[in-house]
Amino acid sequence: MNKIAEILIGLILVIAVIVFTWYSAEWGTFWNFRHATWEVFKGGVIWFVLGIGILFLMLGISDLRN
Repeated sequence: MNKIAEILIGLILVIAVIVFTWYSAEWGTFWNFRHATWEVFKGGVIWFVLGIGILFLMLGISDLRN
């Protein structure tokens, strides 16, 4: 696929998801994707920090062995 087409399709999809999520808060509690997105983001941050911590532990243990 053309590089420019890939970039344009990616930008369109990203913008569409952001707009869809932003306006979904007005559709009621069941269709509120903004809340669901925020919950997933918070969980993802926790897993990311945990993974970084485990990575540093493994690097530290590896350095102690040498």
